[in-house]
Amino acid sequence: MGEMRPLAAIVDDDPRLIESLQDLLESAGYRTINFRSAEALLGSGLAAVDVLITDIGLPGADGLALREAVKKLHPEIPVFLISGRYEFADQSRAQDISGFFRKPFDAPELLLAIADALHSRKIGG
Repeated sequence: MGEMRPLAAIVDDDPRLIESLQDLLESAGYRTINFRSAEALLGSGLAAVDVLITDIGLPGADGLALREAVKKLHPEIPVFLISGRYEFADQSRAQDISGFFRKPFDAPELLLAIADALHSRKIGG
């Protein structure tokens, strides 16, 4: 049995975005799991998650708050933020975030960034 495919968690309240991200990631060889809110993801325990992709504009805790929480609980999980809302994108908080993508995002660029993050995590781990 080969190595398990990495598990990407997608957090978004837009089912169309979830679907397009799932298609993209699954075509690139990832397994995916999705959540409609930060709370739902955090409640799941994150145990098997290898990478997290979240929208910034979520109901309840937003993507930036989710990223902070995940960094505390599981600092090894790379977190990618996506936003179509320019007020988030232009906040200084968003500017210094590695892994920030503005919708519509560049699919190959996102996949490359995820692969890089997972690769450097393996080396560093």
